[in-house]
Amino acid sequence: MATSFRPVRVRFAPSPTGPLHIGGVRTALYNYLFARKHGGKLIFRIEDTDSSRFVPGAEAYILEAFRWLGIDFDEGVSFGGDKGPYRQSERRDIYKEYVQQLLDSGKAYLAFDTPEELAAARAATPNFQYDATTRGTMRNSLALPDVETARLLKEGANYVVRFLVEPGQDIVVQDIIRGEVHINSSVLDDKVLFKAADELPTYHLANIVDDHLMEISHVIRGEEWLPSAPLHVLLYRAFGWEDTMPQFAHLPLLLKPDGKGKLSKRDGDRLGFPVFPLQWTDPVTGDTSRGYREDGYLPEAVLNFLALLGWNPGTEQEMFSLDELAEVFSLEKCSKAGAKFDYMKATWFNHEYILQKTDRELTPAFLRLLADNGVDTTEERACAVVGMMKSRVNFVKDLWPLCEFFFVAPTAYDEKTVRKRWKEQSPEQMRELMDVLAGIDDFSIRGQEAVVHAWIESKEYKMGDIMNAWRLMLVGEGKGPGMFDISAFLGKTETLERMKRALEVLA
Repeated sequence: MATSFRPVRVRFAPSPTGPLHIGGVRTALYNYLFARKHGGKLIFRIEDTDSSRFVPGAEAYILEAFRWLGIDFDEGVSFGGDKGPYRQSERRDIYKEYVQQLLDSGKAYLAFDTPEELAAARAATPNFQYDATTRGTMRNSLALPDVETARLLKEGANYVVRFLVEPGQDIVVQDIIRGEVHINSSVLDDKVLFKAADELPTYHLANIVDDHLMEISHVIRGEEWLPSAPLHVLLYRAFGWEDTMPQFAHLPLLLKPDGKGKLSKRDGDRLGFPVFPLQWTDPVTGDTSRGYREDGYLPEAVLNFLALLGWNPGTEQEMFSLDELAEVFSLEKCSKAGAKFDYMKATWFNHEYILQKTDRELTPAFLRLLADNGVDTTEERACAVVGMMKSRVNFVKDLWPLCEFFFVAPTAYDEKTVRKRWKEQSPEQMRELMDVLAGIDDFSIRGQEAVVHAWIESKEYKMGDIMNAWRLMLVGEGKGPGMFDISAFLGKTETLERMKRALEVLA
């Protein structure tokens, strides 16, 4: 819950190491909803202290994803603000100050162990960790004489700064979703906080310093970060910042569709759904991964779907606008258990949002689809087809195979439909229908309907026989909306030309 004495300030802080996973989108969404619910601020911070994992284009990709989704930030990289810089690689001097503060207070120490020495220690000791029981046997400023430490520094030896974790302490993490989480400090190791090689802090130090200086009130992040929380509590204590420590909320994991393990890209590849908001092309391998935007999902549908993965409003309502979500969102109603990623539900949401869109709103996307298939038509005609057919699709892209016949006359006729719908009397009945249609001046739906129904009744023909054969002639198979909708859209000339051509083939 929000505190009564601190303004709500939350942050989403991705690393530019590749495309944004859909689980990260949900974390950002929950932060956004929480901030809006409490009239607070959402900060966008880039955590790029691990330069070895930097991927060109990743930061721009993440920003574009949020622009498409409609998640707005109040401060941060590309948004401005008075607590920047908001990119961690630009805050080196700030972190050095706080590293020195920990060293001066005896809460941290220098470690000179080489990668080879650390590997040997791990090989010699099962489950080795750098802690109170092992640090005395390693090469660090606690175990070495002061003169040796000074010599190593003078010679420019590489080192890291490790946090000094005292064993036997009971650490309590207050979590809004999970309640009190108790951890004994003896299970923690002396984490690296700073690396002299690149003069950058690790995630642990940078996060604590940034959250403090940016006055973050709540840290809302994935469950995978819960093991880091006890160390972060100790760091807040070491700096004397207990009174400004943010409240934690660790969100449930997104699970595979069968619930067995954490959702991964491989699950999407295997089952045919995206796990990234936008399409991503790896700058090294050139491999392309699917995105929700390019697969035809509406951003509103994606957000509504994600909001309900791990959070329940406590009602039967499923369809929410972003404003409605912000109004009812509560961290206390988030689940502790992981949420199965029901990708078919995402498709259902997309269908429902297509139904909510006006025909005019969907028309630009349909026009692009038509252009891709070589069709040049007016906005009005495209809009009319959208109105007739949108209830039948889950994605706008699905309209083309269903609606091609509106714009392209059939050149072949489905054999199965011919056998079932084209009867012995059909040629003669369709010739009569052509004469009836040719004599209609008002070729609107209502104008045709009255005349054709009267003719069918006067001839005592079966309605199904007439309509099924007529559909086959205009469409080429047994699909589409009502026949008068089709013929009115095509117009008298095109309708009669298609019927004439069909008779030449089918009769």
